Amino acid sequence: MRNSLAVPPARNRAASAAVTTLAVVVLIFGMPIFAGGIWLILLGGSWYYALAGAGLLATSYGLFRRTMAAVWVYLLTFAGTVVWAFWEVGFNWWAQVPRLVAPTLILLLVLATIPALRRLGAPAHRGVLSVAALMGVMLAMGPSFYGAAQAQDATPPSITPDTPADQVPDTPVDQIPEPAPAPGTIIPETPDAAASFTMPEAGADWPAYGGSHHATRYSPLDQITPQNVSGLRRVWEFRTGDMPQDGERYSNQNTPLKIDDQVLICSAMNKIIAVDARTGEENWRYDPQVPTEAIPYNATCRGLAYYASPSPPEDAPCAQRVLMNTLDARLIAVDIRTGALCEGFGTGGSVDMKEGIGHTVPRWYAPTSPPTVVRNIAVVHSQVRDGQRRDAPSGVVRGYDVETGEMAWAWDMGRPGETGPPPEGETYTRGTPNVWTISSGDNDLGLVYLPLGNSSVDYWGATRSEAENEYSTALVALDVETGQVAWHYQTVHYDVWDYDLGSQGSLIDLETEAGSVPALILPTKLGMFFIFNRETGELLVEVEERPVPQGGVEPERLSPTQPFVVDFPSTLKPDIEERDMWGMTPLDQLWCRIQFRQANYDGIYTPPSVDRDWIQYPGYNGGSDWGGVAIDPVRRVMVANYNDTPNFNRLLPREEAERLGVVPIDEPGAEDTPAGYNPQSDTPYAIKVNAGWRVPFTGLLCKEPPYGGIMAIDLATRQVLWDKPFGTARKNGPFGIPSMLPLDIGTPNNAGAVVTAGGLIFIAAATDDLIRAMDIETGEVLWEDRLPAGGQAGPAMYEIDGVQYLIINAGGHNFMETPIGDYFIAYALP
Repeated sequence: MRNSLAVPPARNRAASAAVTTLAVVVLIFGMPIFAGGIWLILLGGSWYYALAGAGLLATSYGLFRRTMAAVWVYLLTFAGTVVWAFWEVGFNWWAQVPRLVAPTLILLLVLATIPALRRLGAPAHRGVLSVAALMGVMLAMGPSFYGAAQAQDATPPSITPDTPADQVPDTPVDQIPEPAPAPGTIIPETPDAAASFTMPEAGADWPAYGGSHHATRYSPLDQITPQNVSGLRRVWEFRTGDMPQDGERYSNQNTPLKIDDQVLICSAMNKIIAVDARTGEENWRYDPQVPTEAIPYNATCRGLAYYASPSPPEDAPCAQRVLMNTLDARLIAVDIRTGALCEGFGTGGSVDMKEGIGHTVPRWYAPTSPPTVVRNIAVVHSQVRDGQRRDAPSGVVRGYDVETGEMAWAWDMGRPGETGPPPEGETYTRGTPNVWTISSGDNDLGLVYLPLGNSSVDYWGATRSEAENEYSTALVALDVETGQVAWHYQTVHYDVWDYDLGSQGSLIDLETEAGSVPALILPTKLGMFFIFNRETGELLVEVEERPVPQGGVEPERLSPTQPFVVDFPSTLKPDIEERDMWGMTPLDQLWCRIQFRQANYDGIYTPPSVDRDWIQYPGYNGGSDWGGVAIDPVRRVMVANYNDTPNFNRLLPREEAERLGVVPIDEPGAEDTPAGYNPQSDTPYAIKVNAGWRVPFTGLLCKEPPYGGIMAIDLATRQVLWDKPFGTARKNGPFGIPSMLPLDIGTPNNAGAVVTAGGLIFIAAATDDLIRAMDIETGEVLWEDRLPAGGQAGPAMYEIDGVQYLIINAGGHNFMETPIGDYFIAYALP
């Protein structure tokens, strides 16, 4: 009473109001945590949330009663939270964010009420003390009490390769063997030796998307080193002028070419532009006038293809040319010196790729990747927009004479043995798997290597043909002289998960116990790396067929086994568990835990289901995507950046999809289809996809970080040299608000790296809008620069006048939620 009389009444009223406000806040958090915790227990999950929720409710009650017991109850609740948090995830600090940050803030607020409670307080209420005692006993028991249910209902171990990448011991740098002929040694690729056109090697020039059609993304330039890379500076910047005007989706992913003294780029809307390699000043541009109605998922041009006639007449036009596939399905040839169309190619400089395709509409059949030129044949293929109809445009692959534009052959898997155009009135086989990414090629062998995707509609396959079931999600080697299949290998059987092959295969010469072998390394979205003898298709890694989950809506058609690479590192992680759920607060994490317990999930290859959501892990953006890998042939090191995110999906019966307004691309109302839904028309089911498995409201991901990484593998020893999260949190945060935290959280990333003889890795790719230089031996970041837009494109490296340049397209990416731009930025040492 004396203390109360000593304090002015106004101050007591303010203190009382503050305590009441905190009591309300704690009550607002405590009620859903307690109720959700009970729900989680009923689903077989952790008991922690129900107990913590009870502690919060008791704390709130004590604050309303103005008793110090509120402080003691919360102290016991917080102590139990700390014990539980470290029992679940140890010293994984990103995983501790939703477990400890919000409870710690509440702790500070509760402790701040102590002076007010002492002035205003009533004697400790018996009910509060009883709850405090109960909480003290139960939380003190820690994991042994509320972890019992989890332990009994734990997710079984993942079906992963025998040696997961994250468990392979690192090889100390000082033990990395010097280059010498030994198993795994890579011999630098020799110049392509076709009788006619010979692709220049990467070095002074960068003549193809992956450096060359061998796609090693290796530069022999060594002027920039770990010792001087910190001095790298921007030397020029060029803007194409292609930016979205009316809400179009842009995401240019162009890796430029460099030929002689010009850098050749293509813009998001397929403008071909030549700029001076020294200054970035524009020399010429060709605009094919692609309409915005042709934009598919997004406006992008991944690259151009270069060709030089082996013995052209003097000053002949188009002796050197670049070829490009346009979003509206034209194959265009342009003179590299003038930017003029090559009139002798096709019809006035272009070929209509829609010939023989049949019914299509803008945005459905839309090439985004460059042709691949092998032995004077330009091999072309196209993206076909996913999930629209079973009766979709064909995934046919065609070869055109690079001089004349005449079709040499067509590989249409529905017409085996036939390589010409379809008969009059017919079309190429509809709905077949397509090649949306980049192919690689071998001039000596006369083979082009096609990473195939899925048949039309990704998540249901009952009407697929035998040929589709054979070639879907397979690497196919075609003879470029005949268009016939030389060999093929399927990486996923009966793919109903959209695990299409998105990465270009990389060609190396590998020294084995049997001698030097022409090899191909194929990255996959499952994080595994298949290695083949690229001449015969023979596997150079051990692959084991392992049992996988069954059931879903097509139990009689699913493959009982899937191939797993067992003697080479992978980025495939163990199956996720309830404890891997994440969010910004305990509420987010609790929501994700409830979703986890409600979903169908039996580990990798859990089949699609209609009765409830199923967890697909890795998701369709897992592992490696269009960036592929980069390989240093001297150090015998392969660098791979990768994604580690799940999807949360459900098949929708056709009636439900129609009620929701899910409409295919060729029908009125398609533009109003809700985000995250694909109609899969002509089948019983549409599909709802939560890519990345986002938390409602905050937009964060349900799985804890990291969401992406980068690793280096010694190809001689098949050991992981290092593996680390890739991408900082600076541009990521709840509600889409950048946190600006310069901490490596490991973000989703798309596009690849370049490695150099100087011992460096150059890569952007992540969602933090940074381009980096990393030490190839340690993974240490030695230099970085902030890009004005997202860097979801592979860099290129070239030399002119004795100066080594790095160039990157900062075009951004709407799916990756990075800023959109039209920038090409070149760097060099001062």
